[in-house]
Amino acid sequence: MENLDVMVLRTLRDWRLAGRRALLSTVVRTWGSSPRPVGSIMALAEDGAVVGSVSGGCIEDDLIARYSRAHGDGAMPTGAPALVKYGITADEAHRFGLPCGGTLELLLEYDPDAQALQTLVAALEQGRLMQRTVKLADGAVALAEAASPAELSVDDDELVNTFGPEYRMLLIGAGQLAEYLATMAKFSGFAVTLCDPRTEYHTAWTLPGVAITTEMPDDAVTAFKPDRRTCVVALTHDPKLDDLALLEALQSEAFYVGAIGSRRNAEARRDRMIEHFEQTEQSLARLRGPIGIYIGSKTPPEIAVSVMAEILAVKNAVRLPREAAVAVAKSAA
Repeated sequence: MENLDVMVLRTLRDWRLAGRRALLSTVVRTWGSSPRPVGSIMALAEDGAVVGSVSGGCIEDDLIARYSRAHGDGAMPTGAPALVKYGITADEAHRFGLPCGGTLELLLEYDPDAQALQTLVAALEQGRLMQRTVKLADGAVALAEAASPAELSVDDDELVNTFGPEYRMLLIGAGQLAEYLATMAKFSGFAVTLCDPRTEYHTAWTLPGVAITTEMPDDAVTAFKPDRRTCVVALTHDPKLDDLALLEALQSEAFYVGAIGSRRNAEARRDRMIEHFEQTEQSLARLRGPIGIYIGSKTPPEIAVSVMAEILAVKNAVRLPREAAVAVAKSAA
C-alpha cells in the first residue's frame, strides 16, 4: 500500500482517541477504469473533515454529504461495515467523475476501534509490515505482522489489507535546503529525521513534525537502522560529517544514499573514500552525487525539487534517462 496510508490511519486514530465519530472507507473492488486502485483508503470525520482519497474528489463529496454533519442532513450510521458501489450506470459514472465505464466498490467501517488503530499505527511507525483483517458481519478487527506485502483480498466474510511501514528520510545537515527538502518529503508521505550535531544549525530549525538528533551522523545512521523504505541524504558539504555517515548508509538496505555537491566535490568524495576508507568503485556504486535530476535549479527550493524528484523516481523504480543526471547534463552543457 502507499505509505500515505499511514497518515490516514494516524489521523483517524487521533479522531477516534479524541472521541470523534468517523468512518474508514476502503476501495475493495474496481471494474473498468478507476481513479484510485484497490486498497486505497480515506477517513471521514463526523464534521466533514477528510484525509486520504478513494476517487478524484466527487465520491468524497458524496460521502461527506451522506455521512457527516457538514451539510446539516448527514448522519453517520453505527454497526457492521457496509459495502457501497459507485459508477454503476453511465449517468452515475459521469456524476461521480469516474472514467467511462468505471465502477468501484467501497467498504465503509463506522467508528473503527481507537485502540486497534493505536496498535496498528504504532507498529507501522516501528517499521513493521502489518495485516489488518475486518470481519464484515460485525466489524471486528484482527491485527497480525505480515511476512510480505500482499494485495487486498475480500470475500463474503472478511477483508484483509496489508499496510507497509512509512517511508523514512534521514537528512544529514540542517539549513534552508534541508527545510525545503523535508517539507516536500513530508507531503510525499515520508517520516523525516534531521541529524546535525552543530548547535548553531539545528537550533535555527523551524519546520515542525521533524525528529531531530544531535548525534554524530555515522552514529545517527547506525541508530536509524535504514531499511528498504529509507533514504539517507547528506547536505552539510563537510566531509567530517558526511563521509562516515554515507559509508554507514551504504552498508544498509537504504533504497537511496546520496550527497549534495558539485561534480568536482562528488569526484573528490569518491577518491577520498577509496584512498582513506578502503572503498572500491563497486562498493560505492550506490552512492549518488551530485544528487537530483537536471532541471537547471539554482535556488534552494529548486534544488530541493530536483533532489526529491530523483528520490521519488528511485523509490518508484523509474529508470531515469542518463541525460537527466546532473553530472551528465552539466558536462554536456
